[in-house]
Amino acid sequence: MSKLGTFWGIGVGPGPAGYIPLAAVEALQQADVIFAPRATTSEKSVALQCLAGISIAPERMREIEFLMESDRSLLSDHYTQLAETIALELRAGRNVAYLTIGDSLTYSTYGYILAALQALLPQLPQRTFPGITSYAAAAAAMGWPLGEGKERTLILPCPEHAAELRTDIESHDIVVLMKIGKRLPWVLDLLRDMGISDHCAFARRIGLADALLSTDVGNLSASAANGYLSTLLIRKHPREQRHS
Repeated sequence: MSKLGTFWGIGVGPGPAGYIPLAAVEALQQADVIFAPRATTSEKSVALQCLAGISIAPERMREIEFLMESDRSLLSDHYTQLAETIALELRAGRNVAYLTIGDSLTYSTYGYILAALQALLPQLPQRTFPGITSYAAAAAAMGWPLGEGKERTLILPCPEHAAELRTDIESHDIVVLMKIGKRLPWVLDLLRDMGISDHCAFARRIGLADALLSTDVGNLSASAANGYLSTLLIRKHPREQRHS
C-alpha cells in the first residue's frame, strides 16, 4: 500500500490577489494536485481568481463543485463524496492542496471536507494554513476598525428574524454579519429603523471586478447589493460618540 500523501488546507483570500501566507505558497508549489472549489451556481472558481499571479501548472488543478444547500443531510452526503474524490489522490501517495476562500476554518466548507477526510483516513498527514477572513479584508479595504479598546465584537451568520438580530446588535458594540443572502432587504431596513445605518459598512466580492464597498448603508439598494460573498459591519454607535 502506498504511503498516504499530505493534505493541505489553504485560505486564499478574499480580496486582491496576494492575500495568502508565504508558507501556504510553498505548500502549493509542493502539491501534486490542487482542488479549487466552485459553487454549482458559479461559472468560475473565486478561489482560483484569488491565486492570480502565482504560477501553477494547469495539469495540477482540479475544479471541484460544491452545493449551496441548507439541507444538512444533503450536505453531509455531498461532503463525503468530495472527500472520497480527494482521498483517491491521497491514497495514491499524492500531496493534495484544497483551496478555500477566506480563513480555512471560519464558516468554511473546508471544515466539513477535513472532517470527512479524517473519517476516511484517520492517519492522514495534514496541515491547515489560516487565511484572511472576509470581514478582515472588508475592514481593511474601508479603514473600518473591528474593535477598539474594550469594545465587544460579535461575529455571526445572519439570524432568520429581525428581532434576533436587533437583540444581538443591542448587546454588542460591533456585529460582523455573514451569510446574509436573501435576508439583506430586512437587515438594511432594521439598520435604518435603529438609526445606525449611516455608520455601518457593507462589502461584497472584495477584490473582484464587481466588488461593492459602502461605508454608509443608509442608501444602499438591497437588490443591487444582494449576492454571494457579502459581509456587513454593524456599529451600534458612531466612533465620535464612543470617544467623546
